[in-house]
Amino acid sequence: MIKILLVSENNKNSEKFNRIFNKNGYEFSVMADETLIFDVISADTPDIIIIDTEMHNLKNFNKKVKSICENTIIIFLINSQKIDKELIKYANAFFTEEMSEDFILSTVNINLRMKNSLDMLSNSNKDLADSLYRLNALYSTSSQFAGTLDKAKLIQYMIEGMDKALSFSLTCTLSFCTTDEPVLILNSLYELSEELTEALKVRTILNYNSVFEGKETPVKIDAENLKIIKQVKYPASRFTFTLFQFDNMFAPISLGENFFGCIEIFKETYFTPEDATYFQTIAQQVSLPLKSATLYQEIIETNAKLEKLERLKSEFISIVSHELRTPLTSIKNSLDILMSGRCGDITASADKFLSMAMRNVQRLSGIINDLLDLSKIEAGKMDFNFAPVNINTVIDYVKSALSEVAKSKGLNLITEETDNLPEITADSQRLEQVLTNLVSNAIKFTPENKTIKISSSIVNSKDIKINEYFKDSIKLSDGDYVEVCVEDEGIGIAEKDLLHAFDKLAQIENSLSRKAGGTGLGLPIAKQLLEAHNGAIWCDSELNKGSKFYFVIPVSNIPSPV
Repeated sequence: MIKILLVSENNKNSEKFNRIFNKNGYEFSVMADETLIFDVISADTPDIIIIDTEMHNLKNFNKKVKSICENTIIIFLINSQKIDKELIKYANAFFTEEMSEDFILSTVNINLRMKNSLDMLSNSNKDLADSLYRLNALYSTSSQFAGTLDKAKLIQYMIEGMDKALSFSLTCTLSFCTTDEPVLILNSLYELSEELTEALKVRTILNYNSVFEGKETPVKIDAENLKIIKQVKYPASRFTFTLFQFDNMFAPISLGENFFGCIEIFKETYFTPEDATYFQTIAQQVSLPLKSATLYQEIIETNAKLEKLERLKSEFISIVSHELRTPLTSIKNSLDILMSGRCGDITASADKFLSMAMRNVQRLSGIINDLLDLSKIEAGKMDFNFAPVNINTVIDYVKSALSEVAKSKGLNLITEETDNLPEITADSQRLEQVLTNLVSNAIKFTPENKTIKISSSIVNSKDIKINEYFKDSIKLSDGDYVEVCVEDEGIGIAEKDLLHAFDKLAQIENSLSRKAGGTGLGLPIAKQLLEAHNGAIWCDSELNKGSKFYFVIPVSNIPSPV
């Protein structure tokens, strides 16, 4: 019922308004005592206050009424044509003594409708402000989630975000990801007794078990061993067991099959549907970064294990290679003595088997040298002697060294060198090793009666055509480069295997490569030797049609220290 208060000492006015408003269903009252008026309107604010302008000290009275009844309609009852202008600002409408009953009721109804509209607008603005605040809190919390891979911080950000938007009394967060063992994090407004803490532990475990609906839980938890982390805002006050009468919400913190824990939140006042939406949203939002943080931690741990294994492998290779070298040297020397005839005449059959043994000793020696080189490179202990070098000199040396080998297999080894190439700063011995490996591979994998060509040229970085499979892994500085290409007409490499050509211990899998044998270390070693020269290596190939292996070294080359 609409409440109307008349502030007047005039009995005639009181009788008139009492008759009008009571007849039309309004709750009407009249008062004149200032002290009593303020007590009444402070306890039960009327919808409309009609103030007789004949009252004494009206200015201060109106100001005080307006401060107490901010949303109340103020109507002045005017008994003369003159009114203080200072009073006008306090009024929503005016009555006069000559006003008809219909006009009075119409003025009241218009102002009541206006008041209802303003109240609705005020409530809408308040709801909008609350929504904007929640969205801002959600955005802020999401930004914090995106800024860390620390699981303990993610859980803390989740709790802080809920506190900003929901102003909880207590949260019970069971976390499986902040420590090595499950932990119950209690964020409480007030202190919790030992008995209440134990009750919360039992409640949390029951909630946790209920998530899996009779299925086996990821971890068995009991109240005796569950670790507690307690954070209390105001320890001077204390919660009692009436806490369990508070409104509460519960949600698991999970993503697919990844379970990170669960959270229950208590609040003395009721949660709204908007509160529930925010609570569920933030509990779901934290799950994705928690999964990312878990994967990141697994990657770190896996990398640490791999680094340890790589270090052990390198140490093992180095030790074994050195240990093999000593007896292998003795075997080679013994074979040299036997094949020289210093121990007596050698029959044709014996010479055949001694030659076979020598070839295998040399092959084993090459394998050991490759292993030692790789071990040194990975350990950063490879020695380089950088000096001005003409790449054509290196090409000529390799051609001279391998021509007979190529000829014995029925292959034609040719060169196509560009004259007057600028010198590069390089270790000529290491470049010979790289080129020897490339040409040896070409000889190994090229059928007889074919040609192998070694060519050299100078090319600018913007004109270098790198196979698209290697573009992401090769970054060259601007400038001129000396380019060397070893081209064969051999078995080629399948497109899917191109990227693996420079992997350690990798070898293209086909009958000819298996027959040719080898460790697969030559190309990875060549790649790392060239990178030490600020250069690069890549290949173009087509299965059964041949391969082209390219490497480049900058003309103005200041090699990285190795």
